[in-house]
Amino acid sequence: MHFNFDFTLVQVLWTLTFAALLVLLVVLLGRDRVSRFPWFTTSITLVAVRMLIGRLLFHRLAQVVAGEIFLPLAALAAIVSLLVAVEIARSAFAGAGRRAWLVATVVLLAAAGLTVALWGPWPPFKTLFAASTIAVLRTTELVAQKVDLLASLLTVEVGLLVAIFGRRFKAGWHSHTQQISIGLAMVSLTQLTIRACVQHVAMHTEIHNQTEYKRVVDLVTSLNNANSVVFLSALLWWIACLWINEPGTENPATGNETQEPVSN
Repeated sequence: MHFNFDFTLVQVLWTLTFAALLVLLVVLLGRDRVSRFPWFTTSITLVAVRMLIGRLLFHRLAQVVAGEIFLPLAALAAIVSLLVAVEIARSAFAGAGRRAWLVATVVLLAAAGLTVALWGPWPPFKTLFAASTIAVLRTTELVAQKVDLLASLLTVEVGLLVAIFGRRFKAGWHSHTQQISIGLAMVSLTQLTIRACVQHVAMHTEIHNQTEYKRVVDLVTSLNNANSVVFLSALLWWIACLWINEPGTENPATGNETQEPVSN
């Protein structure tokens, strides 16, 4: 008997990722993690909504109409990603002094902001402020891309700080804060790497025929699939970690507290 499965890798990854997003939301709600990580929960919800809307509407709408829907959602998701980075930092370093917070914030923002300014070409500003729908969409797209890049850079920086100094405060290895931060940093680092690779290909590849064009498309598709695999791995990591209570928190089965501190 011969079984014929007409599913592409992209479709399989989409299905698994969407299912994992729903399971993670159930864990966040069912295990009462939303009150502690509201922006992280909002971010996961936005990802699920964007995936579903993209699957249902993207190829069924005119290009301008699709841009009016998806670009504002992308900008909103990028802003929420920034708030997630702030949320993780505040949770991890709640005991840090005000001066340490100020110095760390200035250094991280300066490094990330400089990278955003130097990363990739910027369009002429006169084209962004033209009185047309296309100009508004281009501006929205630019904001979404740059804010998303800034959020990814800050997420990686915060992840490094949590990994190095988290145990001294409230984000040890067994804490949900560090476990979320590890997944976020892994996803952001992958996205930055893929973004750099795609940009390098776009700037240094000359296409002369259909074969070369197909090779470039296949490469970009493979990179996007790799990004999806990493994100799916992070979702599974979060599901497993957030299902388990942190050491030192109340055990719902017994009502007692464990003796191991959170920072260990």
